Amino acid sequence: MVRPNASPAGRPAVRLTVVRLAAVLAAVVVLVLTGCGAVPPASDVRPAAELSGDFFTHDPALVKGGNGEPWFIYSTGNGQVADGNIQVRRSDDGVNWEYAGEVWQEKPAWLKEAVPGVDNLWAPELYQHDGVWYLYYSASTFGKNLSVIALATNTTLDPADPAYKWVDRGQVISSKGERFNAIDPGIAEDTDGTPWMSFGSFWNGLQVVQLEWPGGLRADAAEPMVIADRQEPPNAIEAPCILPHDGAYYLFFSRDFCCQGLKSTYNIAVGRADSIAGPYVDADGKALLDGGGTPVLGTAGNRVGPGGQSISGGTLAYHYYAKDLDGAFRLGLLDLEWKDGWPSVSQD
Repeated sequence: MVRPNASPAGRPAVRLTVVRLAAVLAAVVVLVLTGCGAVPPASDVRPAAELSGDFFTHDPALVKGGNGEPWFIYSTGNGQVADGNIQVRRSDDGVNWEYAGEVWQEKPAWLKEAVPGVDNLWAPELYQHDGVWYLYYSASTFGKNLSVIALATNTTLDPADPAYKWVDRGQVISSKGERFNAIDPGIAEDTDGTPWMSFGSFWNGLQVVQLEWPGGLRADAAEPMVIADRQEPPNAIEAPCILPHDGAYYLFFSRDFCCQGLKSTYNIAVGRADSIAGPYVDADGKALLDGGGTPVLGTAGNRVGPGGQSISGGTLAYHYYAKDLDGAFRLGLLDLEWKDGWPSVSQD
């Protein structure tokens, strides 16, 4: 995803960048942003600089393996590959990554009518419930909030598994005619086991809406509620990810401007609430509805504009623009640390 010029919808025009370290050259750079899933913890993660293979992901949805199980990352698609469908990468150790294919070879036909001009699919989220994997993803176009969050289900994440088959479950929510933008889904459950989806980008900020199991779709009559807003144009906030931790709920989000290569100002911030629907405040007590947010990760060293985050097993996955790759995007992985009720990561 590349956003050379910010728009109210927070989406860029497409630019392709080529890099591939594993074999020779070639990984294609595209558009867009991500979610937050809870998966059992696994082994420690090496610093992002030590990752190898094909780690060229944007908006990574991480599922952390362990006990001999592989790691997976699903990420934003490339319009020139497999009809722009969500991409899949796997790793046996969280360090060396390989490309494993795409969710589908053709997008569900109904998306083209729901979102005219849709190209690649954006910002996936993975969540497991009762033995089923739920894949939420965004369909949208640059500069518009005529967007849809859709759902597919599967019993496995591994394309090599004979049972691997993503089944289209249709629309979760559309922002046609709405003041919000229906992209960047993130899933979390409250203490009662009720699922909620956070989402949103620019426009009138971040939202949360109740879902229901086992369908994974929007609960009947459930209306989105605003949970974060910067209260000033262009309201550069997106990619919400709610993480339950120690009896509280932590809303991670990306803010400022993504997708401008080494000029990107993207960064990750967080707020906390006692209820999954808020109100969220930062470590200084400032409301996220009034522009609050405690910094988690920003530009430092080789890493420029980190964001589009997800969390699995205590590990924060994100994309950033690498100085040593001339501004191409790549995957970063860092372990979360907790102190006095607030998360942090190494800024090295």
